[in-house]
Amino acid sequence: MSASTPQEPDARTRLARAAIDAFATRGFHGTTTRDISTAAGMSPAALYVHHRSKEELLFGLAHTGHARVLELVRASVARSDDPVTQLGDLVEDFVRDHAVAHTGARVINYELAALSEEHRADILAIRHDIDLVVRDVVDRGVASGAFATPDAHMTSLALLSLGIDVARWYRDDGRWTPDEVAAHYRLLALRMVGA
Repeated sequence: MSASTPQEPDARTRLARAAIDAFATRGFHGTTTRDISTAAGMSPAALYVHHRSKEELLFGLAHTGHARVLELVRASVARSDDPVTQLGDLVEDFVRDHAVAHTGARVINYELAALSEEHRADILAIRHDIDLVVRDVVDRGVASGAFATPDAHMTSLALLSLGIDVARWYRDDGRWTPDEVAAHYRLLALRMVGA
């Protein structure tokens, strides 16, 4: 193999990509382990070498994705001390990420009901941490007089819901780029909080 030849993704990566595509197309319950392993170019038994079950594979995808988004929103807020800039950056980064990774984001946000109670609780805890980051920015904006919203908690949830929903409708061949959608949602978010 030459140095310029791209390296073949490892088995776990191939399974993850195949699972995202299959879950996005057929839903969790409509997808079989055979669908996933075949799309990954592996035997049906190969999935069980890396994951105990289809549910565990979905949990791994959801956990990785949500943990990554938590770090993204924390990093967005860390770039400034100004709540207006923080909220704008956070929403822009969050929305861009949900547009760029729309297929995976759609799966990990809309297939949570398929997770076991324990796994769902783990994901909901990370989602709660994401909500706390947003709520803290909105609370500080209200306290400083930069924002005028009657209910910071509800506004935070609405902002996150808008961003998550981008993964449902965004298409790579659509009318807008991820950057255009992100910039527009930044403006919408700042209007929502009365900045």
